[in-house]
Amino acid sequence: MVRKAPREDVNEDGLEVGPPKEWAAGIPGVTRSLLTSYAQMGAGRTFLTLARVNQKDGFDCPGCAWPEGGHRSPAEFCENGAKAVAEEATTRRVTRDFFAAHTIGDLARHTDYWLGQQGRLTEPMYKPEGADHYEPITWERAFGVVAEELRALGGPDEAVFYTSGRTSNEAAFVYQLLVRRFGTNNLPDCSNMCHESSGSALTQTLGIGKGTVSLEDLHRADLVFVVGQNPGTNHPRMLSALERAKRNGARIVAVNPLPEAGLLRFKNPQRPSGLAGRGTTLADRFLQIRLNGDLALFKALSRLLLEAEDAAPGTVVDHAFVQEHTHGFEEWAADTRALDWAEVEEATGLDRGAVEETARDVLGAKSVIVCWAMGLTQHRNSVATIREVVNFLLLRGNVGRPGAGVCPVRGHSNVQGDRTMGIYEKPSAAFLDALRDEFGFEPPREHGLDTVEAIRALRSGAAKVFFAMGGNFVAATPDTEVTEAALRRARLTVQVSTKLNRSHAVCGDRALILPTLGRTERDNDRFVTVEDSMGMVHASRGRLRPASPDLLPEVAIVCGLARELFEDDPHVPWKEFEADYDAIRERIARVVPGFGDFNTRVRAPGGFALPNAPRDERRFPTATGRATFTVNPLEVLRVPEGRLLLQTVRSHDQYNTTIYGMDDRYRGVSGGRRVVFVNPDDLAERGLADGETVDLVSEWPDGERRAERFRVIAYPTARGCCAAYFPETNVLVPLDSVAETSNTPTSKSVVVRLVRPN
Repeated sequence: MVRKAPREDVNEDGLEVGPPKEWAAGIPGVTRSLLTSYAQMGAGRTFLTLARVNQKDGFDCPGCAWPEGGHRSPAEFCENGAKAVAEEATTRRVTRDFFAAHTIGDLARHTDYWLGQQGRLTEPMYKPEGADHYEPITWERAFGVVAEELRALGGPDEAVFYTSGRTSNEAAFVYQLLVRRFGTNNLPDCSNMCHESSGSALTQTLGIGKGTVSLEDLHRADLVFVVGQNPGTNHPRMLSALERAKRNGARIVAVNPLPEAGLLRFKNPQRPSGLAGRGTTLADRFLQIRLNGDLALFKALSRLLLEAEDAAPGTVVDHAFVQEHTHGFEEWAADTRALDWAEVEEATGLDRGAVEETARDVLGAKSVIVCWAMGLTQHRNSVATIREVVNFLLLRGNVGRPGAGVCPVRGHSNVQGDRTMGIYEKPSAAFLDALRDEFGFEPPREHGLDTVEAIRALRSGAAKVFFAMGGNFVAATPDTEVTEAALRRARLTVQVSTKLNRSHAVCGDRALILPTLGRTERDNDRFVTVEDSMGMVHASRGRLRPASPDLLPEVAIVCGLARELFEDDPHVPWKEFEADYDAIRERIARVVPGFGDFNTRVRAPGGFALPNAPRDERRFPTATGRATFTVNPLEVLRVPEGRLLLQTVRSHDQYNTTIYGMDDRYRGVSGGRRVVFVNPDDLAERGLADGETVDLVSEWPDGERRAERFRVIAYPTARGCCAAYFPETNVLVPLDSVAETSNTPTSKSVVVRLVRPN
């Protein structure tokens, strides 16, 4: 069986390829930000809106979750942040006339880029059973349709409630409350597909599923590893933090299969030297690692540190920290000393000398931070890899002291906050007990479905209703054909959205589009809150007039559905919550640890930091009360003859599944997205030429998957590896190819063939 990506009306005749850039941002970043903003919003709206992004009295950027410092510039946004704001604050509108003119089949033939460019949704839309068009529906009737389908289920676990990372803390809390009041823990979210591996590994080793560093720690570090991450595109404001760390004397080691312009040299557009000069060289060392080689690298670095300790006892290992605060050191050290260097070199593609030079960087640093993103989290052994990063840091006491620690760089704004608020399919008993004690009902205790399990349940018919609070589920998930077929089996699919995306064209028997306010828009002068990637909670208040008078805030959508579903609920004051977000925050303060006096503290400029036991107290809330060294066997990922290892990546003109444009400026691509980056030597071995068109084919026991019509680009990738953009290549990721423990799709290690089209 061969599975293929859905056919779309794709025209990439204008695709052009030039040399990749050797630096990021500068004047081109400013120019592109303004041009995109003017095109979507106009000049006046652009200045009004961008002036409030990430300001203490403004709104949180709807893009990434990178934190803001205490002192903020008047332009506290990056190029991709400006694009995210422009997409949401656009003056373009999608009305009932648009839906009357386009069948659902017609929408399915268009790309996500085309769909997103149509503008903001303006009123609730409904696809009745058997219809091929959406039609207008009132909010009251829409809530009635959802409640009707939920009541008709054989049990609460036949419904799935998905969440995107942009949902506010207040909306996330009432959403999980509705779902558990209904009787299920089926709360998959976008974390399942990105940093679930980080949370799993950090909980096992440090007792907390979040990072342990603050922005100030990053500024104070002696050595920063940036691993499996492209901050120049995905978290551009991180480059400013790295630049400041460099000015303070830090060294930076970049570890990645692709050379990324932002880590090579950064021209800070908020500094004269960034606009007119050469900018700042960020990476002192670039380790071009083979995909999936990171576990081997950190095991090798730790072995070299142990050998340095043997040569000069008491000078390398932080014995006091290890003895007082950790568990399992001896077993881990014995395993690490037995490491096979030949396997390290095969797994990493690095020679031993490069690893030894990096170890000398570590030996010269008193404080070390390791930052990472999807390049570490989306492999079969991702949890083991991140546990090995923790081992490396624990060895020299680099957790729980200034300038040191673990830094998983979260993607979507408030994806971390959603999890803190209880958006999790495996809630702790303590959290459920707190809900019970506060609201007087017994929440379900059985664990629910994560994202991959939810797709399987929809495919089998075990789940019949799918409700998405934001996001673009179809484009974000693996195995595109399987996911689309699964959703089309549902009795009802519901999408709470600001703009059109592909998920609106993949419907159950009945379907609803419920349009909501964006971050940039006024919500009756109320504010919401978000949590950034480093555990800071702060307010977000939009100022723009809503795109339509028929939009509802997410809180109102949840509470309106709850009132319809539960009628006179004796346990939860849904009407009060809808009117008064302070009332929601009062309940959060009593349920969620760290949120005491929430309403007062969040009104302070800049918000407040959540408690973090490893960082604040060097306390590790694990089963042993200590940080845990873990043994993680090295298994070299070997691919069959003639195959390559593919990672899916973002273009510079996209954020997650939102496509802003058809260019990837830093990689030298313009006018198209169907490209695959391959090392020139790998192309020569396969008899392929730069610029040829190929199909990408992945292999799995249940059959092949094919992504068609990709242009080959000779590119300085690591040997044996290639890269292509998602969501176009999500079709190649088998649903059952997942990380151990976290169940995250293995989108960064897909074995593929490059074949000429028939």
